[in-house]
Amino acid sequence: MTTLRAAAATTGRHGTLRAVAVPLGVLGAVAAGFCYVAAVDPGQPGHYPACPLLYYTGVYCPGCGGLRGAHALAHGHLGTAIGCNAAAVAGYAVFAVVWTLWFSRTLRGRRFDPALSPGALYALCGLLLAFTVVRNLPFGAALVP
Repeated sequence: MTTLRAAAATTGRHGTLRAVAVPLGVLGAVAAGFCYVAAVDPGQPGHYPACPLLYYTGVYCPGCGGLRGAHALAHGHLGTAIGCNAAAVAGYAVFAVVWTLWFSRTLRGRRFDPALSPGALYALCGLLLAFTVVRNLPFGAALVP
């Protein structure tokens, strides 16, 4: 709370509280989603809709297994979570780092601009595409949820 007090002294208490309300709201929404997925097991049929791509084509999308991975991660089973969807677990970790940077910069009264360069965006899309292709090939069976 010392950082919050220091930020409040320089920008005004109400300005700082208003500024951190958005990152805290995002964290609350994500935490609520994770709590729901932790409480309602996606491995049990009937609680969540099926992936339309998997249902109609039999092809695993990059998100298939992400809810089961979130459920496993919420229960402290990192290995199981990675086995369900390694890309989703990496995405959860990236979210945690980006959110922490956003919150800390907001507390200090600094602007946070998380924009990716076009090259980084293409690389990310290429990585997700490669993940999707490999998990649907016979030698990528370890990536199947």
